[in-house]
Amino acid sequence: MVYIRSQAEIEKIWESNQIVYQTLCLLGSEIRPGVTTKSLDKLAEEFIHSQGARPAFKGFNGYPASICTSIDEQVVHGIPSARVLKEGEIVGIDVGAEKDGYFGDAALTFAVGEVNEAKQRLMRITEESLYQAIAVARAGKRLSDIGNAVQNHVEANGFSVVRTLVGHGIGTHLHEAPEVPNYGEPGRGPVLKPGMCLAIEPMVNAGTFEVYMLEDGWTIVTADHKPSAHFEHTIVIRENDPLILSTNKAG
Repeated sequence: MVYIRSQAEIEKIWESNQIVYQTLCLLGSEIRPGVTTKSLDKLAEEFIHSQGARPAFKGFNGYPASICTSIDEQVVHGIPSARVLKEGEIVGIDVGAEKDGYFGDAALTFAVGEVNEAKQRLMRITEESLYQAIAVARAGKRLSDIGNAVQNHVEANGFSVVRTLVGHGIGTHLHEAPEVPNYGEPGRGPVLKPGMCLAIEPMVNAGTFEVYMLEDGWTIVTADHKPSAHFEHTIVIRENDPLILSTNKAG
């Protein structure tokens, strides 16, 4: 079932997403060579609790941490550990929070120190594809128009879109219907309606779109071990432009 959220519910979802946004800003200020991903996880958990919320990922389907930290060829769901971040790497940070029964979810990919031009371009194109997808997420459009916007921008720039992982609806559950793929033909799927809340999250690889899961049962990596980037925002569909809930910019 695809939910249409009331204004009161949207305000609750916005509140949880503001905590996610603030967490990402805090973590971004701490990312540098020599920092462990486990220390970032601890910082995020403490901050989310301090805001009267709880980390939405911890315990979700058995996930053992409060955030996901995915480095270089790791696409998503990397588990924080004693692993030290190194100069020149990129790290995707995915954060979820739940407050008063409503969820927020967003992700950014950060450079660790100075990164090469190829990784900078990968991050830039991935983030651009997210905003191009958000721009078409208007009432009256179809769900597949979102993924089509991502795919067109990514592939025109020589990168590939992960096919086996998708964005999702969000509200009173972390993952709700509908699934939001990052590829596909336009004009298909459900009609977008005001009040739909969606987490749009392009996962873009420098090489092949193919991926596989590590033995930890969580971490997804690129099949050719080339780097991957991940950006995500939670939005709400409106009659006019969509509103990004996981940023501090006014809609």
